[in-house]
Amino acid sequence: MSMPVFPSNTPQVPQAMQQVQQQQQQQQQQQQQQQQQQQQQQQQQQQQQQQQQEKLDNISKVKTQVIQLKESLSCVLRAASYTLQQNHYIDTGLLKTVEIPGPRFEKTIEEFFSICDQIEYNLKTAIECQQQGLSSQRYIPLMVYPTRTEPLPAQELSSLTYPQYLSTVRSQISYLKEIQELLLSATQNNSNE
Repeated sequence: MSMPVFPSNTPQVPQAMQQVQQQQQQQQQQQQQQQQQQQQQQQQQQQQQQQQQEKLDNISKVKTQVIQLKESLSCVLRAASYTLQQNHYIDTGLLKTVEIPGPRFEKTIEEFFSICDQIEYNLKTAIECQQQGLSSQRYIPLMVYPTRTEPLPAQELSSLTYPQYLSTVRSQISYLKEIQELLLSATQNNSNE
């Protein structure tokens, strides 16, 4: 029996398979690149949102500062323990001179109190903002559109543009000053009599 002779097309089969594999690899690479780009865009958007929140929100600042406060407290405790240990060695005579200066206690405690002051400032600012918002809702129960500068064509009576809001606030301030002046003059008149 004679062996069948295969046509010369047989080497093309592995080449076709290689081409298919290459195409699949290219498609996978493209998909991976697209996924990476999408992830990068999402990360950038999240970072921008976080930055905007941090710029606007005092509470988020406090949250990040609490982490710094914890780190600073650990540095303070480390410096204090090192200083106490060095003083103990010197007092007991185990150490004649101070060897390597460790972290300075004064510097670390100063950093700690600085962070505490920043947290206090941000919390006070947040409380003040909340009180202003409550007062604004109480004394001006109208909705304020901070992005609108000109009146709307069919503006509702229950809303104000930002310039209208500013003029309302100015009139309230002038009214408050008038009341203060009246009260001062009344107390001066009563004290003169």
